[in-house]
Amino acid sequence: MKTVTARCRMHEYDRLVETHPHLKEFFPFLDSLNKESERGAVLISASYLEGQLREIIAAFLCEMDASKKILGDGFNAPLGTFAARIAAAAALALISEDEYQELETIRKIRNIFAHNHRKTFVDQDIVGLCGNLKFSARDYAEVIVGARGQFTTASVALILGFVNRPHYVSKKRLKFENWPN
Repeated sequence: MKTVTARCRMHEYDRLVETHPHLKEFFPFLDSLNKESERGAVLISASYLEGQLREIIAAFLCEMDASKKILGDGFNAPLGTFAARIAAAAALALISEDEYQELETIRKIRNIFAHNHRKTFVDQDIVGLCGNLKFSARDYAEVIVGARGQFTTASVALILGFVNRPHYVSKKRLKFENWPN
C-alpha cells in the first residue's frame, strides 16, 4: 500500500511539474523534509533557503566572474554564508523586511541545531524562536501545530515565495554603467 501511495504521489508531482516547472526542485525537497529528523529538517530547510538566496542575488548582480566569486560557497566568499546572503538580499531590497526577519529567525534556529545535536523542538529556546515565525501555521480549533510545524510551515512558505524570485529579480539585473568623473 505504501508503494502505491508513493507512486500516486509521484504521478501527481509529475503532472504538477508539467504545468509548474519551477516546482521541480521543490517536490523532492518536500519529500526529504517530511522524512527527516528534527535536526535534519532544520538543516536541510536552511540549506535550501541559502541556495535560493544565492540564486536570487546572482540574478541581480552583473553577469561576470566577480559575481560568482563573491557568491561562492564557504567563508572565503564574501556572500558565501547564510547570514551574509540574508544581509545582502535585504540590503539590496531583493527580499521584504518580513522575509528578512523570518530568515534571521530561521538562521538562529539553524545555528542552535547545528551546534547542539541534542536540541529538539520542545526546548524552550526553540519553542520561543518558532513562536516568532510570522509565516508559520498556527494552532486552530483542536489542531496543535507545535514548534516543528511552525518551523516547517514558515520555511516552506519562504521557499515557495522564493521559487520565482530569481526570474523577477533578473528583470532588474545590474548592468555596467559609465559614471561621471
